[in-house]
Amino acid sequence: MKYLVTGCAGFVGSHVVDALLARGHEVVGVDNLSTGIIRFMTNALENPNFTFIEGDLLLNSSLLSDLKGIDCVYHFAANADIRGGMADSKKDLEQNVIVTFFLLEFMKTKAIKKIVFASSAAALGEPSEFPTPENCAIPNQTSLYGASKMACEGLISAYSEGYGIEAYVFRFVSLLGPRYPHGHVYDFIKQLILNSQKLTVLGDGTARKSYLHISDCVDALMLICENLRPALTNSRFQVFHLGRPEYCQVSQSAQWITEAIGISPKIEFGNGSKGWVGDNPFVFLDISKASSLGWAPKIAIKDSITETAKWLWSNQWIFDSRK
Repeated sequence: MKYLVTGCAGFVGSHVVDALLARGHEVVGVDNLSTGIIRFMTNALENPNFTFIEGDLLLNSSLLSDLKGIDCVYHFAANADIRGGMADSKKDLEQNVIVTFFLLEFMKTKAIKKIVFASSAAALGEPSEFPTPENCAIPNQTSLYGASKMACEGLISAYSEGYGIEAYVFRFVSLLGPRYPHGHVYDFIKQLILNSQKLTVLGDGTARKSYLHISDCVDALMLICENLRPALTNSRFQVFHLGRPEYCQVSQSAQWITEAIGISPKIEFGNGSKGWVGDNPFVFLDISKASSLGWAPKIAIKDSITETAKWLWSNQWIFDSRK
């Protein structure tokens, strides 16, 4: 089959590209490289079944117009900076919602009937039910990023119903593992590279978060969207929560990170359970729907955090590439 992967040079996108190529498929990847990293695609670029298109789907609506024979779209291109959303309030609208609309229009024009979309636990705002199921009541949005992801879900649902598209939406907890390019482990390691004697934590460290290793995430995508494809026999629009049946406090994570890289800095905490506007103080998703299909995450949160910290400490080039 022939796949289009948007955000192919990003954390999740590059791992999905590798997984699809490993299955023998042809993959076309597109990325504007605003946050994506070419080095993440090292293996893919050596594969004759991979074609890379550098460009911005927002600025160039005809970027994909010459593509033919696409069977499925994995849509991972997005602005993922939740904390910075309030500083540039149009970015989430443009990079997430409008780009998704352009992509759905492209699919309609080309009669592409399958899409896999990376949503986020942030789209749920601050729910009152834990672990949080897919059919929870959607509360007030707490970040522009989360609001944009929920808007994208709505668009995909409508196009799925209106144009007969097989659609899969995945709300992830924060993902960890090799190529991890942003988030709290990245921020902590970046601080410790500059000053190994002190680590400053935004918030008081009591926030409770669930995390998922990227390999467990990709396993879920391949099982559900490639092997089983439940949207072919049930509702065409399927939403899945992906995470682990556990969580940790940020203070625990900070301790694990410093232990992983062998240093003992003074850890200074801020005030309140939230690190910034839009930071959800408790993220814990119900994964029973995905689990009922045979998926089970294998890597514990502590192991994921430890591995990610060690990878970042050993691959400090990534901090220069993200300046």
